[in-house]
Amino acid sequence: MTRTDPWAPAGDRHWRGSARLAATCALVFCALSLLVDWDAGSLTLLRAVLWLTLSVTVFAVLLPHRVTAGPGWLAVRTPWRRHLVRTDALATVRQYDGVSAHLVLCDTHGGRLELDPRILAANPLIWHEIDTGVHRSVESGTLLQGADVLEQLGHRIDDETTRAVLRASRLS
Repeated sequence: MTRTDPWAPAGDRHWRGSARLAATCALVFCALSLLVDWDAGSLTLLRAVLWLTLSVTVFAVLLPHRVTAGPGWLAVRTPWRRHLVRTDALATVRQYDGVSAHLVLCDTHGGRLELDPRILAANPLIWHEIDTGVHRSVESGTLLQGADVLEQLGHRIDDETTRAVLRASRLS
């Protein structure tokens, strides 16, 4: 949970496992599709290319976004783009609940990104970097909307962490 290099960015510690799962699902889909098509006797080069293309699409859809944070910044990398915000110059933070809950962070430099709040709860180092940046934004007066959202999220993350520690120590 600790980083040896204090300047190294904090990353999502569950990303590799999720990426491995996405790759496994895509490979299984490809293998089964090719096997069923070959068994039916209808496998051609064109159909094999189609199954490979669909497998790559399955991988791209299942691949999770890669979240990293450092001193004063937060980045989310998708398969196509990299979104970056300056956490020490945040302007607005919004939280949308529902089927796919997510946070939207916007900075004063025009940066905008969307993030699943569960990633923050599962990665205390990323949350620490964001929280430090938010305090700087509040102190400098750039964060005009959403400080309460992050405060509530911080309390929720602290509560979940406390429960996890109590469960691990068998006190609850």
